[in-house]
Amino acid sequence: MAENGKNCDQRRVAMNKEQHNGNFTDPSSINEKKRRDREERQNIVLWRQPLVTLQYFFLEILIILKEWTSKLWHRQSIVVSFLLLLAVLIATYYIEGAHQQYVQRIEKQFLLYAYWIGLGILSSVGLGTGLHTFLLYLGPHIASVTLAAYECNSVNFPEPPYPDQIICPDEEGTEGAISLWSIISKVRIEACMWGIGTAIGELPPYFMARAARLSGAEPDDEEYQEFEEMLEHAETAQDFASRAKLAVQNLVQKVGFFGILACASIPNPLFDLAGITCGHFLVPFWTFFGATLIGKAIIKMHIQKIFVIITFSKHIVEQMVAFIGAVPGIGPSLQKPFQEYLEAQRQKLHHKSEMGTPQGENWLSWMFEKLVVVMVCYFILSIINSMAQSYAKRIQQRLNSEEKTK
Repeated sequence: MAENGKNCDQRRVAMNKEQHNGNFTDPSSINEKKRRDREERQNIVLWRQPLVTLQYFFLEILIILKEWTSKLWHRQSIVVSFLLLLAVLIATYYIEGAHQQYVQRIEKQFLLYAYWIGLGILSSVGLGTGLHTFLLYLGPHIASVTLAAYECNSVNFPEPPYPDQIICPDEEGTEGAISLWSIISKVRIEACMWGIGTAIGELPPYFMARAARLSGAEPDDEEYQEFEEMLEHAETAQDFASRAKLAVQNLVQKVGFFGILACASIPNPLFDLAGITCGHFLVPFWTFFGATLIGKAIIKMHIQKIFVIITFSKHIVEQMVAFIGAVPGIGPSLQKPFQEYLEAQRQKLHHKSEMGTPQGENWLSWMFEKLVVVMVCYFILSIINSMAQSYAKRIQQRLNSEEKTK
Protein backbone atom coordinates (compact mmCIF):
# COMPACT_ATOMS: atom_id res chain seq x y z
CA MET A 1 0.00 0.00 0.00
CA ALA A 2 2.78 2.43 0.89
CA GLU A 3 4.58 1.52 -2.34
CA ASN A 4 1.46 2.30 -4.38
CA GLY A 5 1.11 5.65 -2.66
CA LYS A 6 4.78 6.45 -3.32
CA ASN A 7 4.40 5.60 -7.01
CA CYS A 8 1.35 7.85 -7.27
CA ASP A 9 3.25 10.74 -5.67
CA GLN A 10 6.15 10.22 -8.09
CA ARG A 11 3.74 10.17 -11.02
CA ARG A 12 2.14 13.44 -9.91
CA VAL A 13 5.55 15.11 -9.45
CA ALA A 14 6.58 13.94 -12.92
CA MET A 15 3.42 15.43 -14.42
CA ASN A 16 4.08 18.75 -12.71
CA LYS A 17 7.69 18.77 -13.99
CA GLU A 18 6.52 17.95 -17.49
CA GLN A 19 4.10 20.86 -17.46
CA HIS A 20 6.76 23.19 -16.10
CA ASN A 21 9.35 22.16 -18.71
CA GLY A 22 6.76 22.52 -21.48
CA ASN A 23 6.27 26.18 -20.58
CA PHE A 24 2.64 25.70 -19.65
CA THR A 25 0.80 28.08 -17.34
CA ASP A 26 2.48 28.96 -14.07
CA PRO A 27 1.09 26.91 -11.12
CA SER A 28 0.09 30.03 -9.16
CA SER A 29 -1.94 31.34 -12.08
CA ILE A 30 -3.54 27.89 -12.50
CA ASN A 31 -4.62 27.92 -8.86
CA GLU A 32 -5.95 31.45 -9.25
CA LYS A 33 -7.90 30.39 -12.33
CA LYS A 34 -9.38 27.42 -10.46
CA ARG A 35 -10.39 29.69 -7.60
CA ARG A 36 -12.14 32.14 -9.94
CA ASP A 37 -13.91 29.31 -11.74
CA ARG A 38 -15.07 27.87 -8.42
CA GLU A 39 -16.41 31.22 -7.27
CA GLU A 40 -18.19 31.68 -10.58
CA ARG A 41 -19.85 28.26 -10.24
CA GLN A 42 -20.92 28.93 -6.66
CA ASN A 43 -22.93 31.94 -7.89
CA ILE A 44 -25.08 29.64 -10.05
CA VAL A 45 -27.91 29.06 -7.59
CA LEU A 46 -31.68 29.40 -7.91
CA TRP A 47 -31.99 32.52 -5.75
CA ARG A 48 -29.35 34.42 -7.77
CA GLN A 49 -29.62 33.14 -11.35
CA PRO A 50 -32.86 31.09 -11.53
CA LEU A 51 -33.14 30.81 -15.33
CA VAL A 52 -29.48 29.90 -15.85
CA THR A 53 -29.58 27.43 -12.96
CA LEU A 54 -32.67 25.65 -14.28
CA GLN A 55 -31.26 25.57 -17.81
CA TYR A 56 -27.94 24.08 -16.63
CA PHE A 57 -29.82 21.63 -14.38
CA PHE A 58 -31.87 20.16 -17.23
CA LEU A 59 -28.85 20.07 -19.54
CA GLU A 60 -26.89 18.17 -16.88
CA ILE A 61 -29.76 15.70 -16.54
CA LEU A 62 -29.71 15.10 -20.30
CA ILE A 63 -25.94 14.50 -20.24
CA ILE A 64 -26.24 12.06 -17.32
CA LEU A 65 -29.07 10.19 -19.04
CA LYS A 66 -27.00 9.99 -22.22
CA GLU A 67 -23.97 8.66 -20.32
CA TRP A 68 -26.03 6.05 -18.48
CA THR A 69 -27.77 4.99 -21.69
CA SER A 70 -24.40 4.49 -23.33
CA LYS A 71 -23.12 2.45 -20.39
CA LEU A 72 -26.23 0.27 -20.33
CA TRP A 73 -26.03 -0.26 -24.09
CA HIS A 74 -22.53 -1.67 -23.71
CA ARG A 75 -23.75 -4.01 -20.95
CA GLN A 76 -26.73 -5.52 -22.72
CA SER A 77 -26.34 -8.96 -21.13
CA ILE A 78 -26.57 -7.49 -17.63
CA VAL A 79 -29.58 -5.35 -18.60
CA VAL A 80 -31.40 -8.33 -20.15
CA SER A 81 -30.71 -10.47 -17.08
CA PHE A 82 -32.00 -7.73 -14.79
CA LEU A 83 -35.17 -7.29 -16.87
CA LEU A 84 -35.83 -11.05 -16.83
CA LEU A 85 -35.36 -11.14 -13.05
CA LEU A 86 -37.66 -8.14 -12.69
CA ALA A 87 -40.31 -9.84 -14.87
CA VAL A 88 -40.15 -12.98 -12.68
CA LEU A 89 -40.52 -10.91 -9.50
CA ILE A 90 -43.49 -8.98 -10.92
CA ALA A 91 -45.19 -12.20 -12.00
CA THR A 92 -44.59 -13.72 -8.56
CA TYR A 93 -46.02 -10.60 -6.94
CA TYR A 94 -49.27 -10.49 -8.92
CA ILE A 95 -50.07 -14.20 -9.47
CA GLU A 96 -52.43 -15.51 -6.80
CA GLY A 97 -51.39 -18.50 -4.74
CA ALA A 98 -50.28 -19.80 -1.37
CA HIS A 99 -46.97 -17.97 -1.81
CA GLN A 100 -48.65 -14.57 -1.41
CA GLN A 101 -48.34 -14.62 2.38
CA TYR A 102 -44.57 -14.88 2.04
CA VAL A 103 -44.52 -12.24 -0.71
CA GLN A 104 -46.39 -9.78 1.50
CA ARG A 105 -44.09 -10.47 4.43
CA ILE A 106 -40.97 -9.97 2.28
CA GLU A 107 -42.45 -6.81 0.74
CA LYS A 108 -43.15 -5.31 4.14
CA GLN A 109 -39.66 -6.07 5.43
CA PHE A 110 -38.01 -4.86 2.22
CA LEU A 111 -39.87 -1.53 2.29
CA LEU A 112 -39.02 -1.06 5.97
CA TYR A 113 -35.33 -1.78 5.42
CA ALA A 114 -35.13 0.36 2.25
CA TYR A 115 -36.86 3.28 4.00
CA TRP A 116 -34.46 3.45 6.93
CA ILE A 117 -31.35 2.69 4.86
CA GLY A 118 -32.34 5.49 2.48
CA LEU A 119 -32.76 7.90 5.39
CA GLY A 120 -29.35 6.85 6.68
CA ILE A 121 -27.73 7.62 3.32
CA LEU A 122 -29.47 11.01 3.25
CA SER A 123 -28.19 11.64 6.77
CA SER A 124 -24.60 11.36 5.55
CA VAL A 125 -25.48 13.89 2.85
CA GLY A 126 -26.93 16.14 5.55
CA LEU A 127 -30.00 17.16 3.50
CA GLY A 128 -27.91 19.92 1.94
CA THR A 129 -27.51 21.72 5.26
CA GLY A 130 -25.66 19.29 7.51
CA LEU A 131 -28.87 18.39 9.36
CA HIS A 132 -29.05 14.65 9.96
CA THR A 133 -32.20 12.61 9.41
CA PHE A 134 -31.71 11.20 12.92
CA LEU A 135 -33.09 14.48 14.27
CA LEU A 136 -36.01 14.48 11.83
CA TYR A 137 -37.02 10.81 11.65
CA LEU A 138 -35.20 8.16 13.68
CA GLY A 139 -34.87 10.17 16.90
CA PRO A 140 -38.59 11.12 16.98
CA HIS A 141 -39.52 7.50 16.11
CA ILE A 142 -37.50 6.14 19.05
CA ALA A 143 -38.96 8.85 21.30
CA SER A 144 -42.55 8.03 20.29
CA VAL A 145 -41.96 4.29 20.87
CA THR A 146 -40.47 5.08 24.30
CA LEU A 147 -43.41 7.28 25.33
CA ALA A 148 -45.88 4.69 24.03
CA ALA A 149 -44.14 1.82 25.81
CA TYR A 150 -44.43 3.53 29.19
CA GLU A 151 -48.01 4.62 28.53
CA CYS A 152 -49.17 1.19 27.29
CA ASN A 153 -46.94 -0.83 29.65
CA SER A 154 -46.17 -2.93 26.58
CA VAL A 155 -44.28 -2.88 23.29
CA ASN A 156 -46.61 -5.34 21.54
CA PHE A 157 -48.14 -2.67 19.33
CA PRO A 158 -50.52 -4.06 16.67
CA GLU A 159 -48.97 -4.60 13.24
CA PRO A 160 -50.28 -2.86 11.23
CA PRO A 161 -50.61 0.09 11.93
CA TYR A 162 -47.19 0.01 13.65
CA PRO A 163 -44.67 1.42 12.74
CA ASP A 164 -46.69 4.08 10.85
CA GLN A 165 -48.95 4.60 13.83
CA ILE A 166 -48.73 3.36 17.40
CA ILE A 167 -51.83 2.09 19.22
CA CYS A 168 -51.77 0.39 22.59
CA PRO A 169 -52.66 -3.33 22.49
CA ASP A 170 -56.04 -4.41 23.85
CA GLU A 171 -54.57 -6.46 26.66
CA GLU A 172 -53.52 -4.48 29.71
CA GLY A 173 -49.79 -4.52 30.46
CA THR A 174 -48.51 -4.81 34.01
CA GLU A 175 -47.15 -1.68 35.62
CA GLY A 176 -43.36 -1.58 35.56
CA ALA A 177 -43.08 -4.30 32.92
CA ILE A 178 -41.22 -1.98 30.54
CA SER A 179 -37.45 -2.04 30.69
CA LEU A 180 -34.72 -0.24 28.77
CA TRP A 181 -33.82 -3.48 26.98
CA SER A 182 -37.38 -4.11 25.77
CA ILE A 183 -37.53 -0.69 24.10
CA ILE A 184 -34.05 -1.17 22.59
CA SER A 185 -35.19 -4.49 21.12
CA LYS A 186 -38.34 -2.89 19.69
CA VAL A 187 -36.47 -0.27 17.65
CA ARG A 188 -33.33 -2.29 16.92
CA ILE A 189 -34.11 -3.06 13.25
CA GLU A 190 -34.95 0.55 12.31
CA ALA A 191 -31.88 1.88 14.13
CA CYS A 192 -29.48 -0.68 12.63
CA MET A 193 -30.82 -0.15 9.10
CA TRP A 194 -30.39 3.60 9.54
CA GLY A 195 -26.83 3.03 10.77
CA ILE A 196 -26.06 0.83 7.73
CA GLY A 197 -27.34 3.65 5.50
CA THR A 198 -25.03 6.19 7.17
CA ALA A 199 -22.08 3.83 6.60
CA ILE A 200 -22.97 3.48 2.90
CA GLY A 201 -23.25 7.27 2.65
CA GLU A 202 -19.61 7.62 3.73
CA LEU A 203 -18.31 5.72 0.68
CA PRO A 204 -18.31 8.54 -1.96
CA PRO A 205 -15.51 10.57 -0.26
CA TYR A 206 -13.47 7.37 0.07
CA PHE A 207 -13.85 6.38 -3.59
CA MET A 208 -13.23 9.95 -4.78
CA ALA A 209 -9.97 10.28 -2.84
CA ARG A 210 -8.83 6.78 -3.82
CA ALA A 211 -9.47 7.39 -7.53
CA ALA A 212 -7.66 10.74 -7.36
CA ARG A 213 -4.63 9.17 -5.67
CA LEU A 214 -4.41 6.28 -8.15
CA SER A 215 -4.83 8.48 -11.22
CA GLY A 216 -2.64 11.32 -9.99
CA ALA A 217 -5.40 13.79 -10.87
CA GLU A 218 -6.55 16.65 -8.68
CA PRO A 219 -10.37 16.61 -8.45
CA ASP A 220 -12.15 19.91 -8.08
CA ASP A 221 -13.59 18.95 -4.71
CA GLU A 222 -13.34 21.47 -1.87
CA GLU A 223 -13.05 18.91 0.92
CA TYR A 224 -10.30 17.01 -0.90
CA GLN A 225 -8.41 20.24 -1.66
CA GLU A 226 -8.69 21.27 2.01
CA PHE A 227 -7.33 17.85 2.94
CA GLU A 228 -4.29 18.26 0.67
CA GLU A 229 -3.68 21.79 1.97
CA MET A 230 -3.90 20.44 5.50
CA LEU A 231 -1.23 17.84 4.70
CA GLU A 232 1.02 20.54 3.22
CA HIS A 233 0.68 22.82 6.27
CA ALA A 234 0.46 20.09 8.91
CA GLU A 235 3.44 21.33 10.90
CA THR A 236 2.30 24.97 11.06
CA ALA A 237 -1.37 24.37 11.96
CA GLN A 238 -2.34 26.41 15.02
CA ASP A 239 -6.15 26.77 15.18
CA PHE A 240 -8.35 24.22 16.94
CA ALA A 241 -10.21 23.09 13.79
CA SER A 242 -6.98 22.28 11.96
CA ARG A 243 -5.56 20.42 14.95
CA ALA A 244 -8.80 18.41 15.28
CA LYS A 245 -8.69 17.46 11.59
CA LEU A 246 -5.04 16.48 11.91
CA ALA A 247 -5.85 14.36 14.97
CA VAL A 248 -8.52 12.47 13.02
CA GLN A 249 -6.19 12.05 10.03
CA ASN A 250 -3.31 10.78 12.20
CA LEU A 251 -5.59 8.41 14.13
CA VAL A 252 -6.99 6.86 10.97
CA GLN A 253 -3.63 6.67 9.19
CA LYS A 254 -1.56 5.25 12.05
CA VAL A 255 -4.04 3.04 13.93
CA GLY A 256 -5.89 1.70 10.88
CA PHE A 257 -9.00 -0.42 11.47
CA PHE A 258 -9.38 0.47 15.14
CA GLY A 259 -8.75 4.15 14.43
CA ILE A 260 -11.53 4.19 11.84
CA LEU A 261 -13.73 2.25 14.28
CA ALA A 262 -13.09 4.82 17.02
CA CYS A 263 -13.96 7.74 14.71
CA ALA A 264 -17.12 6.01 13.47
CA SER A 265 -18.34 4.99 16.93
CA ILE A 266 -18.97 8.52 18.21
CA PRO A 267 -20.95 11.46 16.76
CA ASN A 268 -18.16 12.89 14.63
CA PRO A 269 -18.74 15.76 12.15
CA LEU A 270 -15.21 15.23 10.82
CA PHE A 271 -15.77 11.64 9.68
CA ASP A 272 -15.84 12.71 6.02
CA LEU A 273 -12.16 13.51 6.55
CA ALA A 274 -11.63 9.92 7.70
CA GLY A 275 -13.09 8.66 4.42
CA ILE A 276 -10.89 10.99 2.38
CA THR A 277 -7.84 9.99 4.44
CA CYS A 278 -8.51 6.27 3.90
CA GLY A 279 -8.99 6.79 0.18
CA HIS A 280 -5.90 8.99 -0.15
CA PHE A 281 -3.65 6.53 1.68
CA LEU A 282 -5.18 3.56 -0.20
CA VAL A 283 -6.61 1.82 2.86
CA PRO A 284 -8.30 -1.44 1.67
CA PHE A 285 -12.02 -1.07 1.05
CA TRP A 286 -13.18 -3.72 3.54
CA THR A 287 -10.94 -2.31 6.24
CA PHE A 288 -12.59 1.10 5.85
CA PHE A 289 -16.17 -0.05 5.25
CA GLY A 290 -16.05 -2.86 7.83
CA ALA A 291 -14.88 -0.53 10.59
CA THR A 292 -17.34 2.16 9.51
CA LEU A 293 -20.24 -0.32 9.44
CA ILE A 294 -19.48 -1.73 12.89
CA GLY A 295 -18.94 1.72 14.36
CA LYS A 296 -22.00 3.43 12.91
CA ALA A 297 -24.56 0.60 12.69
CA ILE A 298 -23.77 -1.06 16.03
CA ILE A 299 -21.74 0.99 18.51
CA LYS A 300 -22.78 4.58 17.77
CA MET A 301 -26.34 3.56 17.00
CA HIS A 302 -26.78 1.96 20.42
CA ILE A 303 -25.27 4.99 22.13
CA GLN A 304 -27.70 7.36 20.38
CA LYS A 305 -30.61 4.99 20.90
CA ILE A 306 -30.02 4.60 24.64
CA PHE A 307 -29.63 8.37 25.02
CA VAL A 308 -33.00 9.05 23.35
CA ILE A 309 -34.78 6.31 25.30
CA ILE A 310 -33.47 7.57 28.64
CA THR A 311 -34.27 11.19 27.72
CA PHE A 312 -37.89 10.35 26.84
CA SER A 313 -38.54 7.97 29.72
CA LYS A 314 -41.79 8.76 31.47
CA HIS A 315 -40.41 10.14 34.73
CA ILE A 316 -37.79 12.29 32.97
CA VAL A 317 -40.39 13.78 30.60
CA GLU A 318 -42.63 14.63 33.53
CA GLN A 319 -39.71 16.28 35.31
CA MET A 320 -38.87 18.30 32.18
CA VAL A 321 -42.46 19.54 31.83
CA ALA A 322 -42.54 20.47 35.52
CA PHE A 323 -39.21 22.30 35.14
CA ILE A 324 -40.60 24.30 32.19
CA GLY A 325 -43.61 25.30 34.29
CA ALA A 326 -41.31 26.53 37.06
CA VAL A 327 -39.70 29.16 34.83
CA PRO A 328 -40.69 32.58 36.25
CA GLY A 329 -43.16 34.59 34.20
CA ILE A 330 -43.43 32.60 30.96
CA GLY A 331 -43.27 29.11 32.48
CA PRO A 332 -47.02 28.31 32.61
CA SER A 333 -47.62 29.57 29.06
CA LEU A 334 -44.75 27.43 27.76
CA GLN A 335 -45.80 24.42 29.80
CA LYS A 336 -49.37 24.33 28.43
CA PRO A 337 -48.60 23.30 24.79
CA PHE A 338 -46.27 20.55 26.01
CA GLN A 339 -48.94 19.20 28.35
CA GLU A 340 -51.52 19.35 25.55
CA TYR A 341 -49.18 17.53 23.21
CA LEU A 342 -48.45 14.74 25.71
CA GLU A 343 -52.15 14.38 26.50
CA ALA A 344 -53.03 14.21 22.80
CA GLN A 345 -50.39 11.50 22.33
CA ARG A 346 -51.79 9.48 25.25
CA GLN A 347 -55.31 9.66 23.84
CA LYS A 348 -54.10 8.71 20.38
CA LEU A 349 -52.21 5.72 21.80
CA HIS A 350 -55.43 4.46 23.38
CA HIS A 351 -57.33 5.16 20.13
CA LYS A 352 -59.39 7.92 21.80
CA SER A 353 -58.32 10.94 19.76
CA GLU A 354 -61.93 11.60 18.69
CA MET A 355 -62.92 12.01 22.35
CA GLY A 356 -60.04 14.27 23.27
CA THR A 357 -58.03 17.00 21.65
CA PRO A 358 -58.42 16.98 17.85
CA GLN A 359 -55.35 15.83 16.03
CA GLY A 360 -53.21 18.44 14.32
CA GLU A 361 -54.08 21.39 16.60
CA ASN A 362 -50.93 21.32 18.72
CA TRP A 363 -48.38 23.86 17.53
CA LEU A 364 -45.45 21.56 18.35
CA SER A 365 -46.69 18.95 15.86
CA TRP A 366 -47.42 21.68 13.33
CA MET A 367 -43.92 23.18 13.65
CA PHE A 368 -42.21 19.80 13.33
CA GLU A 369 -44.19 18.91 10.20
CA LYS A 370 -43.33 22.25 8.59
CA LEU A 371 -39.66 21.85 9.54
CA VAL A 372 -39.52 18.49 7.76
CA VAL A 373 -41.17 19.97 4.65
CA VAL A 374 -38.75 22.93 4.61
CA MET A 375 -35.69 20.68 4.99
CA VAL A 376 -36.82 18.34 2.20
CA CYS A 377 -37.50 21.32 -0.10
CA TYR A 378 -34.08 22.80 0.64
CA PHE A 379 -32.49 19.43 -0.06
CA ILE A 380 -34.17 19.35 -3.48
CA LEU A 381 -32.98 22.90 -4.18
CA SER A 382 -29.42 21.93 -3.21
CA ILE A 383 -29.54 19.03 -5.69
CA ILE A 384 -30.69 21.39 -8.46
CA ASN A 385 -27.92 23.88 -7.63
CA SER A 386 -25.28 21.13 -7.45
CA MET A 387 -26.22 19.66 -10.83
CA ALA A 388 -26.32 23.12 -12.44
CA GLN A 389 -22.86 23.86 -11.07
CA SER A 390 -21.66 20.49 -12.38
CA TYR A 391 -22.76 21.50 -15.88
CA ALA A 392 -21.04 24.89 -15.47
CA LYS A 393 -17.86 22.99 -14.56
CA ARG A 394 -18.13 21.03 -17.82
CA ILE A 395 -18.32 24.32 -19.75
CA GLN A 396 -15.30 25.74 -17.93
CA GLN A 397 -13.25 22.61 -18.53
CA ARG A 398 -14.09 22.68 -22.24
CA LEU A 399 -13.11 26.35 -22.52
CA ASN A 400 -9.86 25.74 -20.65
CA SER A 401 -8.95 22.82 -22.92
CA GLU A 402 -9.68 24.96 -26.00
CA GLU A 403 -7.42 27.71 -24.66
CA LYS A 404 -4.56 25.22 -24.14
CA THR A 405 -4.83 23.93 -27.70
CA LYS A 406 -4.60 27.41 -29.20
